[in-house]
Amino acid sequence: MTDNYDKNIEKVIDILHNKESITSIELSRILELSHNTVIGIINSLKAKGNVIKIEPSTCVSWELTDEGNDIVENGSYEVLIHSYIAKNGPTPLADVMKNVPNSKIGFSKAMANGWVKKGASAVITKVVDTVTDDVKVSLELIKNKKYNGVPQEKKNEFKKRKLIKESSVTVFKVLKGEEFGMSLKKLETELTPEMIESESWRGLEFKSYNLDAKGVRPFHGSLHPLMKVRDEIRSIFLAMGFSEMNTGNYVESSFWNFDALFQPQQHPARDAHDTFFLTKPATAVSLPKCGIVDRVEEVHSKGAYGSLGYNCEWHLKEALKNVLRTHTTANSARFLYNIGPKFQPVKVFSIDKVYRNETLDTTHLAEFHQVEGIVADYGISLGHLIGVINDFFCRMGLPRVRFKPAYNPYTEPSMEIFCYHIGLGKWIEVGNSGMFRPEMLRSLGLPPGVAVLGWGLSLERPAMIKFGFDNIR
Repeated sequence: MTDNYDKNIEKVIDILHNKESITSIELSRILELSHNTVIGIINSLKAKGNVIKIEPSTCVSWELTDEGNDIVENGSYEVLIHSYIAKNGPTPLADVMKNVPNSKIGFSKAMANGWVKKGASAVITKVVDTVTDDVKVSLELIKNKKYNGVPQEKKNEFKKRKLIKESSVTVFKVLKGEEFGMSLKKLETELTPEMIESESWRGLEFKSYNLDAKGVRPFHGSLHPLMKVRDEIRSIFLAMGFSEMNTGNYVESSFWNFDALFQPQQHPARDAHDTFFLTKPATAVSLPKCGIVDRVEEVHSKGAYGSLGYNCEWHLKEALKNVLRTHTTANSARFLYNIGPKFQPVKVFSIDKVYRNETLDTTHLAEFHQVEGIVADYGISLGHLIGVINDFFCRMGLPRVRFKPAYNPYTEPSMEIFCYHIGLGKWIEVGNSGMFRPEMLRSLGLPPGVAVLGWGLSLERPAMIKFGFDNIR
């Protein structure tokens, strides 16, 4: 690599022998190197003494976009339209639009250039036999940094079509210095322990330090990607008119975590294989008054509000067991209980940690974040829920969303939510949703006729899809 660098320095000197001056842009084109590489060569040459002088200036640079590079490789859209008609003869416009890439732009430009025309029944025919691809030729000139060969109005048109990007670049004019033509000494860039030990450094000349050069950018504290996604999700829900719930209870009684949500005490999710139970304190001190415990017991054991319930014994000691919350829906239940006596329509969300006794793998963690949301109002339905979730994921940049019917003890109907992971090439479950059951809502004290839409989304899985990670760990 060093040999190539030295050879490029010699090439710059050879080029300057025949010129009074040359710009770094011209050197970049002649040497077929990037402009940044050429600037490095110029600075190395300048460090060797008064061999060259440089004069910086700012100028406009142009660079092809991906679309512009595609045209250089395959031809402009208008030429592709003309070529298709020339090859296939008169063709219905619908077939042209179907078979030629970017046909809408290409057809418009080909018509404007007078290359093709649209006849009766929208059949396209050619007007001229041969055409010149001026767009491709001009873009090739820009790609080769021969900007002066392309009129400014064409550059403006290409910029409008997003075929090129304009940027400001610092260009160096390179001139001969007073010591130009003298033999160049090779300057050492490193002082090694061997040089010091043998004292061979005494006969060497070292490259001087550039104290104005930028050092390596230091690493510093910054937001974790998950926290960035959390802030983005919070901003999205606030923009959608939601308020944020308090979610300070990491430890919940089984009553709020399970029973108030109409989840039976014999449900497998309440087993130690799925839930972290506390040993100290093992049970809650008390449960709320105002009849909610009695209502929950009744709807579980005997049925109420049009439901048969589970027709099994309900035990208070089971409801008192403390757990690390398995979902923030426990907070939603407490929130609905608090607004029940003076109900007003509401939209709230929360983002916080939950805990599951899971086996760790590429898509499962024992501790993760849940994005909880509820909408409580009269006259809302499953269609509203689908609309809210679709709107949320579109704002997040994940428009490919699917819903699948599911079962939840506390929602009916219920839906699992999936987003498509391009990297894994499959649909990933990102959450659960549904309409809270009357058995839950009426037990919490909400008035008849109130419907509540609810969902619980993972924070990690949408982030995993958004950033293209294939492993949640």
